[in-house]
Amino acid sequence: MLLVVVLGGLAACQESPDEPIPIRIATGSPTAVYHAFGQSLATVLNRELPGVRASVVVTAASAQNVRLVGSGAAELGFTQADVLDTSPTTPPRVLAVARVYDDLLHLVTTAGGPIRELADLRGRRVSVGAAGSGTEVTVTRLLEVARLGGDTVRQEHLGLDDSVAALRAGRIDAFFFSGGLPVRGVKALADATSIRLVNLGEWTEPLRRAYREVYVSRDVPRSVYGVDPVTTVANPNYLIVRADLPEPLVREVTRLLMERRSELAAAHPAAGRMSPRSAIATTPLPLHPGAADWYRSAKP
Repeated sequence: MLLVVVLGGLAACQESPDEPIPIRIATGSPTAVYHAFGQSLATVLNRELPGVRASVVVTAASAQNVRLVGSGAAELGFTQADVLDTSPTTPPRVLAVARVYDDLLHLVTTAGGPIRELADLRGRRVSVGAAGSGTEVTVTRLLEVARLGGDTVRQEHLGLDDSVAALRAGRIDAFFFSGGLPVRGVKALADATSIRLVNLGEWTEPLRRAYREVYVSRDVPRSVYGVDPVTTVANPNYLIVRADLPEPLVREVTRLLMERRSELAAAHPAAGRMSPRSAIATTPLPLHPGAADWYRSAKP
């Protein structure tokens, strides 16, 4: 009943009281995890929250998503932890709903090519992620700690789909992409041609020392893409929300996010890795009070 009252109050602020309340979910590339996860979440919200119209916004991903949610141009969004600004704002513009899964940094090249380790990128044409993406943020930091910054690598700023197309056409020698396993665009590429994933595990500690301790090492097993297993750099991924959204509404979004995990996992396996216990680990970003209230009642 409280949610109905809140939605009714929000609707009264719309141009027409009959208009549904928009929940725009900032995602990423159509072939990446954010988009699949976001579409499934929008379906759940539209089905189960009366008076809400949820939709997905295609973006360059993390950094742009944070800007959209913080400016009020989106209500929800996905972001990597390393993209978040740790300097506090009063009042806060963005808060967390949940830690949802870990993003793994992929360095993808052709199986027969010369790139076997990070140092081999010197002088090569490499996509470092779309401008405004979390991939771009992580890769910029990685190249700096590896002393490959500046013009050492011939950088292209392409999204996932354009990176895949450019690698297949021979216009670039490799590309980076950060996402939950499996990244559909990378999987489709691996199914169509022979690729190699480059091991990046040795760079986790240098990144932790130079930046924040959000970075961890994660394995990409052979079963994911059918290529030799590697260890790579990963960092947590959060679902964020506009800080000024009403607590009852965010509480319901949090409840559905957790209670419909099996449905969300059918859209992408990364969604199935959530749990109430792991979801509350959103450092350095505080939970929205509505989300925190649900987790307290669920006793994760």
